[in-house]
Amino acid sequence: MNKPFDKLDSLEAQSVFILREAYREFKNLAMLWSIGKDSTVLLWLARKAFFGHVPFPLVHIDTHYKIPEMIQYRDKLALEWNLNMVYGENAQALKEKRTYPDGAIDRIACCKLLKTEALKHTLAGTWPRYRLNHSTKKYEVDANTEPYTGVIVGARADEEGSRSKERYFSPRDRNSDWDVGDQPPELWNQFKTDFAPGTHLRIHPLLDWTELNIWEYIEREKIPVVSLYFDKGDGKRYRSLGCYPCTFPVESTAKSVHDIVEELRTGKFKNVAERSGRAQDKEDGGGLETLRKEGYM
Repeated sequence: MNKPFDKLDSLEAQSVFILREAYREFKNLAMLWSIGKDSTVLLWLARKAFFGHVPFPLVHIDTHYKIPEMIQYRDKLALEWNLNMVYGENAQALKEKRTYPDGAIDRIACCKLLKTEALKHTLAGTWPRYRLNHSTKKYEVDANTEPYTGVIVGARADEEGSRSKERYFSPRDRNSDWDVGDQPPELWNQFKTDFAPGTHLRIHPLLDWTELNIWEYIEREKIPVVSLYFDKGDGKRYRSLGCYPCTFPVESTAKSVHDIVEELRTGKFKNVAERSGRAQDKEDGGGLETLRKEGYM
């Protein structure tokens, strides 16, 4: 007997539709993979949408301050799933030590340099990209410098304030800058995919998912996620992942995906923002709108 079509089935179907629609309508697509739970669910959905194959590059912006386990997880999965894995970086800022950990600038300025600027130039192809060679298992300078003009992102509307203003198909200008007040209406699941030449598109297949939906889906599909999300015996785990100088764990004894689902269902974090452990959000007035207007993920 077939099981009834539930909320997760509906969200999955919508996301798969968005992914296929984006692939049909836009050239030079890429998908951002932050290695966190949301973008990993997005990656899983892409593999479902295209029958086990991801037909566009996976792009990661490496600040060189990610928790090492995140990078190990990225490369392990990229090799196992035969992903077209690419990373970009702001090599100049890192070389000149213009970062928050080096004491040169504040967290917001650091994010702008190591994430926003690195993302813009990586997408545009104006800074080197590094592609994983599956034969040598090492990254090499990517010969392809063609710009990615459509980018699939694992943002959710409920995650923080600025993301709630996004659309499924959200236009940016040539510099990836976002005009929050100039977003196309998306009523009754009608999506605008016809944009002027030169428009840079951000595509958000997970926009209507919640944090609980994400973990319920991870549990149902048995999606492998980085173990930083689980308590390893000290009563702490990460709820949101980022650079280690600016990301802090939460008090939690959840040791499995099921534990996290139950924790979210009981309301332990009901009045605690998901990104409460991300220090740069606090410095941006409690949200990320300043950074996102300038191209942040």
